[in-house]
Amino acid sequence: MGLEIGIGWLTLIMFGSLLLLLMAGLPLAFVTGGLACVFLFVLGDWQTLNIVPSRIFPLMTNYQLSAIPLFIFMAAMLERAGIINDMFDVIYKVLGGVKGGLAAATIIASTILAAMVGVIGAAVVTMGIIALPAMLKRHYNPEIAMGSIMAGGTLGILIPPSILAIIYAVVAEQSVGELFIGAVFPGLLLSGLYIFYVVARSYINPELGPPAPLEERISFREKLHVMSKMSAPVALIVVVLGVIFSGVATPVEAAGIGTFGAFIVAAIHRKLDWPTVQGACLTTLKATAMVIWIMFGATIFVGLYVLEGGQQFVAGAMQGMGLGPWGILIFMQIILVFLGMFLDWVGILLLCVPIFVPIIKGLGAAAFGLESGDDLVLWFGVLYLVNMQMSFLSPPFGYALFYLRGVAPPEIPMTRIFKAAIPFLTIQVIGLVLCMVFPEIITWLPNVVYG
Repeated sequence: MGLEIGIGWLTLIMFGSLLLLLMAGLPLAFVTGGLACVFLFVLGDWQTLNIVPSRIFPLMTNYQLSAIPLFIFMAAMLERAGIINDMFDVIYKVLGGVKGGLAAATIIASTILAAMVGVIGAAVVTMGIIALPAMLKRHYNPEIAMGSIMAGGTLGILIPPSILAIIYAVVAEQSVGELFIGAVFPGLLLSGLYIFYVVARSYINPELGPPAPLEERISFREKLHVMSKMSAPVALIVVVLGVIFSGVATPVEAAGIGTFGAFIVAAIHRKLDWPTVQGACLTTLKATAMVIWIMFGATIFVGLYVLEGGQQFVAGAMQGMGLGPWGILIFMQIILVFLGMFLDWVGILLLCVPIFVPIIKGLGAAAFGLESGDDLVLWFGVLYLVNMQMSFLSPPFGYALFYLRGVAPPEIPMTRIFKAAIPFLTIQVIGLVLCMVFPEIITWLPNVVYG
């Protein structure tokens, strides 16, 4: 038999060693999985290692997870077909005369992009390559320019078809469709707050975001003609989300339709060739492999912790603080924000959600003024997604900050990129608080759609 370690000490040792190894720069997927196997062997014997296949196999055979490579492929296909360039160009021409119009165009393009792309990196890098030089050339304040790219880019985590929502639904045993619909309004709310912020600041101080020069502006008729170019990708989004929301197809089937549609859209834009398809396949392979490996590692790690009584320990510790239901919820959000500074989103999901969701269910819907347990689980799920957006912008390890660093001009220092993220982080906190105080922002649309 293995060692007997108290759950308090085990919590400290397991999560302490996890943080140490991650700080040493080792990849999350192998750190969680490797540590889990070591602890399994230390706490049990060689037979205890049977937990490994029993935790991984359900993930390997989970039908809903097959939507992930399909949505990533759809995104990669559209990106390589140059549709994102066209889209930014169209929106800028339409909004050119507005102060801060380029930054607003960046956020709107990112919002539409989020509805095509479930992955964050693609949006931030692509908009960084297209929009950042365009804004700097027109004398935009670099902080407004970089902030709008990073904040807009993080919307992909929230607006369906979000990859994170699919994994969350699988881990929390929830409907992917409901989670998608619940995330629509919070996503649009945040997008609207970002646009309001950049436009308001540009109107207060026009030097921050000057309008387009007169020779770049176009007439109303030309605007209509330009917007017709966007009809194919927008139709694709409407079809994919429409079949999910109407219940005609599951998210996996919708992802299949979207992938097929991406081929058609690429063909319409005359970009359907072998290098495009090959590049999209490689991107999909890398991104999917990363996500799935992290899922494998983290699910064994958390499985062991729950098996040793970790869930009861965390629940007991939170209730022992005498915080009450709202206090516990806020404390959970703070833990998620803190973890978001150091870990990546898949890791946080697999480490926290299996422990947090049962605690929230145990508190009951009435404690938060909600009508049913279904509403409660959905509300918490979307709050989690809104919170995870912050992890991409929060220094020191926010992914969006580093994605942008990779494509920003070398003369812009990292500290300036951090500074650019702060106002948008504040807006995300406001969005999170609004969704907590007014749960209807999340629950109203799913209740209308599903009754």
